[in-house]
Amino acid sequence: MSRICAVALLCGAASAVVAAGHAADLHRGPLPRLAAQHARVGVEFTVTTDPRGPRPSAEGAAGRGQAVVEATARRVDGPDGVTRVRTPVLVVARGPGAEGWLSLLPSARVVAEGRLGEGDGRVAAVLHVSGAPRICAPPNRIQRIAGELRSGLREATDGLSPDARALVPGLAVGDTSRMPPELVEDFRATDLSHLLAVSGANLSILLFVLVGPPGRAARAERGGLAPRLGVPLRVTAVLGGLLTLGFVVLCRPDPSVLRAAACGLITLVAIGTGRRRSLVPALAAAVLLLVLFLPRLARSYGFLLSVLATAALLVLAPRWSRVLRDRGVPGRLAEVVAAAAAAQVVCAPVVAVMAARVSLVAIPCNLLAELAVAPATVLAFAALAAAPVAMPLARWLAWLAGWPAEWIAAVARTGAGLPGAQVDWPGGWAGGLALAVVTVAGVLTARRLLHSAVLSAVVVLVLVAAVLRPVPLPRVLSGWPPGEWRIAACDVGQGDAIVLSAGRGSAVVVDTGPDPRAVDACLRDLSVTRVPLVVLSHFHADHVAGLPGVLRGRAVGAVQTTGWEVGPPERRAPVERQAATADLTVLRATAGEARSVGPLSWRVLWPPPSVPLDQEPNNTSVVMLVRVAGLTALLLGDLEPWAQRRLLAALPDLPRVDVLKVAHHGSAHQDPDLLRRLRPRIALVSAGRENPYGHPSPRTVAALRALGSTVLRTDTDGSVAVLGSGGSLRAVTRR
Repeated sequence: MSRICAVALLCGAASAVVAAGHAADLHRGPLPRLAAQHARVGVEFTVTTDPRGPRPSAEGAAGRGQAVVEATARRVDGPDGVTRVRTPVLVVARGPGAEGWLSLLPSARVVAEGRLGEGDGRVAAVLHVSGAPRICAPPNRIQRIAGELRSGLREATDGLSPDARALVPGLAVGDTSRMPPELVEDFRATDLSHLLAVSGANLSILLFVLVGPPGRAARAERGGLAPRLGVPLRVTAVLGGLLTLGFVVLCRPDPSVLRAAACGLITLVAIGTGRRRSLVPALAAAVLLLVLFLPRLARSYGFLLSVLATAALLVLAPRWSRVLRDRGVPGRLAEVVAAAAAAQVVCAPVVAVMAARVSLVAIPCNLLAELAVAPATVLAFAALAAAPVAMPLARWLAWLAGWPAEWIAAVARTGAGLPGAQVDWPGGWAGGLALAVVTVAGVLTARRLLHSAVLSAVVVLVLVAAVLRPVPLPRVLSGWPPGEWRIAACDVGQGDAIVLSAGRGSAVVVDTGPDPRAVDACLRDLSVTRVPLVVLSHFHADHVAGLPGVLRGRAVGAVQTTGWEVGPPERRAPVERQAATADLTVLRATAGEARSVGPLSWRVLWPPPSVPLDQEPNNTSVVMLVRVAGLTALLLGDLEPWAQRRLLAALPDLPRVDVLKVAHHGSAHQDPDLLRRLRPRIALVSAGRENPYGHPSPRTVAALRALGSTVLRTDTDGSVAVLGSGGSLRAVTRR
């Protein structure tokens, strides 16, 4: 015991000393002081990781022309002269030249001028620059080779389907630059994101090819390619070490990659020296060395998840596998089920801390995806190796890798599309601790359930019902959605998402809100499986960014948008790209057009084709007069008073409506004459809780109530469903 305490104290002291040294780097030199003054300086720095740009999203222009680069400053030219430093900084490039920053490779030395901002505890300062980078020293040869290999793999996958083109580089080297936002969200919902964070699984597959199955690690010379080629044991260990180092350079030193490499190197040293011991001490040693080398890893959720998952595979999975085999489960199936369950059990509380959710489909989705991970990874690495010397061969290998990659994407999309794929859970450490307690209780209970086939079957049926949520079940348990609803305003935060019933399971969706998950969940609750038309009133993110959520798992007919392009033209491009990926036609709304689907009919009232719109995107909103089952509604989008007055002037015979979707989230900018003309019986206001804009305005709410309207708001009432007509018109809310 005394030795253990001494070792623990020694490790703690070493960690404190190293952490203090790294913390000193954040405060040493002039950069922290100049950052506090927001000074303009020139900096020479070394790039330390691959630059990253914004993920594609439906916002379009909001994320364009930007690059983020992690670097180490070497020289600062400021008001006090030139100073040599060694300080971690973050470089944010914006403007037309920002694309040039995305092509930089680690180890390149760059000179840039810009204005400093204060750091966040991980870096000493943030340097904001504009224009293209000025390279004063190219990257080293190893990084150039790694960059060429990565770009060669991207080129080899250019002709594949969108899912394969996005996933093959991600599975091999963690290159997720082509991942569409909806697929990223599906991977998160099914807890498959670890497949895109290159880790021990990828390295294990490569080492498996070299040294053979893990179960024969104690006899490494008797498995894999090495003994077949006559390579001695110690040479095999050296080759494995070189492969591991090359893996780190190629896949970049992310937390999970570093953890996997450290474990692999320690294990290879043990094999090469004949001291083959348990992998648990190897993991502990790897974690200690990495935290001493990079103390920031101690605050990395990705590193924590990687270590926990590996520990679960080493400690829990073998025991659970034996229990399952004792219950008659076939050996290989018992191993993969135990591995997936163990990793999920230990990682779920940490995921809850970050994401405030729990995935109910993670284990089955991981089991199904696991079937394709190894072939996709091996073939992708083969394509990467072949690309510099034989691109046709690389394309053929990438095509082969695309088949298992598409299987993984299909698993993610199908799992995320299930009604109960994930459930909300309190976030933060309190929520994580609560889930850990629940998980431990569940594991202890599961041991007893295994002894009773009846109880096990009941639990499985309950879980299946929770995931599939048969249509009557949510309605019976929660009363939502009400039967025969006509119009629903989804609670999607600060944005609009209106659903118009077009018959059983069918609806027209007008705007999609800012969050794909929120609109997807709302449509699931409403049992909407077919969407003949998605209408996007105008190109602001709070109306279009949720489009992937509508497309997920539903039969969608077409997308219709405003015919006006006011503001940056890039706003429309992401919507058209998503529609093209889903093979949907994009239509342009024109004033006067009339359409109908089943019992639903509507007429577009705005925007007109030839009236100037004051260069305000809100005034391009598609305005629809809707009729469904005897109910009349007007949807105003985000129309401002300028356009509201012109709408009333152009259509002086506008009828009084039963339901009004209040313009611009109930802001104070409303035309009183239009409100008096419409005199809605129910006014729907779609706004986010505690939004920074003060929506809805108390003045607007008071004006509507003075007209006799019942005002329902998604920020306080939750989703709202309107049903009935005439004297039976009423609304039901879901708080």
